[in-house]
This record gives sequence, C-alpha cells and structure tokens, in this order.
Amino acid sequence: MFLGHIAVGLAGKRAAPSVSLATWVASAQLVDLLWPLFLLAGFEHVRIVPGITAFTPLDFYDYPITHSLVGSAAWAAVFGGGWMAVRRKSRGAALLAAGVLSHWVLDVISHRPDVPVLPRGPYLGFGLWNSIPATLVVELTMFAAGVAIYVRADGPGRRRASFWLFIAFLLVAYFAAAFGPPPPDTRTLAWSGLALWLLIPWAWWADR
Repeated sequence: MFLGHIAVGLAGKRAAPSVSLATWVASAQLVDLLWPLFLLAGFEHVRIVPGITAFTPLDFYDYPITHSLVGSAAWAAVFGGGWMAVRRKSRGAALLAAGVLSHWVLDVISHRPDVPVLPRGPYLGFGLWNSIPATLVVELTMFAAGVAIYVRADGPGRRRASFWLFIAFLLVAYFAAAFGPPPPDTRTLAWSGLALWLLIPWAWWADR
C-alpha cells in the first residue's frame, strides 16, 4: 500500500492533535522510508518481476530488517521511544508506535504471502494486489476517509492550499507508480524510493 499508509497518518492527527502531520506520516511510512537505504546498502533485496501480482511487479523476497513483524516492532519501539524522550507524552508515543506497526498489518493485507513474521518466516499476505480494481477501491476509500478525518479534526486545513497540493501530489504519485512502467532496475527503484523522504517536510508545511 501507499495511500493506505498515508491515510493512517492523516487519521492519526485526530487521535493525537498535538503530534504534527509530518510526524504521523513518518510513523506510518517509517519502514518504507528506511527500506531504500537498506536496499542500497545491500542488507535487503527485491526483484522486478512483471506479472508477479496484478498491481505491482516487485518481488519482495528479502526484507526482514524493515518489514518483518519483529523488525517493525523494533522500529516502532525506537520511534515511539524517541518521541517519548523528546516530548514526554506517553499516549502520543504509544499511538505513534502503533502507527509504525500499522504498516505491517496493511502490508499483510495487500501483499502476496511474502511479509515475514520473524526474519525468515513464516510469511503472510492476503493478496489484495492480485486485483487492480480491489486495490484501487480499498486504498482510495481509506485515503478519502483519512482526508475527511483530518479535515474534520483540523478546520483550517480546509482552507490551506498547501494541504490540498499535498493531497493532489500523493494521488498523482500513486497513479503514476501504479500504472507507469516498472523501474528499469532495483538500484533505480531504491534511489527513487528515497523521494518518500520529501513527504515529511511537505506534510509539515501542509500542517503548519
């Protein structure tokens, strides 16, 4: 998922309004922010196999550090613990840790059985990506709900052009990735994946 993860960040703003949208987006997308770095370092691996699922050509055959349940739990503890150390708010820290863990849950829903529980299995995946229409319905519905929750929780957001530009960019990026050509190689995929980091300052700007 992509928009589904962002939806968690948008909805989280209502659960903990004192936490910035940038922090919420970072929590929900943390493992995908880290994944390109581990790809470039050679610690995790992916293959480009057109047709492996209907929605994405990526074969996620080795990503235990970032995407296993135990790895996600560790990153959740680091992220929530770091926020707790700075802000001294246990509820916000717990919610942000849950935001990090939500990524694993949503990946299990969307992926084929390649999402590890422990670093070397067992592997789970309900295969939403095997259907393009089902994937679009689920992700766009989640995203619309996340936007609605954010807007209701943050009235001024309805008037900020920066917020709606952020939403428009996410939609354009989503459809470009979903229906554009596959990346030429895994290194190009990893470098382009680093562009996700730009969402963090943009989310801060949209939420300022």
